[in-house]
Amino acid sequence: MTLKAYQNAQRIVENPRETEYRLFGQVTGALITAQRSGATGGPLAEAVDWNRKLWRTLAADCLDDRNQLPQSLRANIVSLSLWVTKYSKDVTRKGAPLDPLIDINRTIMQGLQGAA
Repeated sequence: MTLKAYQNAQRIVENPRETEYRLFGQVTGALITAQRSGATGGPLAEAVDWNRKLWRTLAADCLDDRNQLPQSLRANIVSLSLWVTKYSKDVTRKGAPLDPLIDINRTIMQGLQGAA
């Protein structure tokens, strides 16, 4: 089976929550790997940027009027996204620990798992 066929099959059997959970797992795994390896420079920036992109995408989705999540939850996700963006700069520029980013992602994953 080609990669494209596998990806198409995966999309068919996964619901959106499962897809979000899987993506959070991959991004959080990259953050944990960067943390454990003591990554700096490019490798650290790549993991942090991937996380920031995930959160930016979630925020953009929550700002769309077609999003069916409750308004308060959408606002909280946008707020978290803004915090992630700000804190990510502290990680890459000032050496702040990755723990808060990892913890937030894990909390979101628990919510996605519990809601499934």
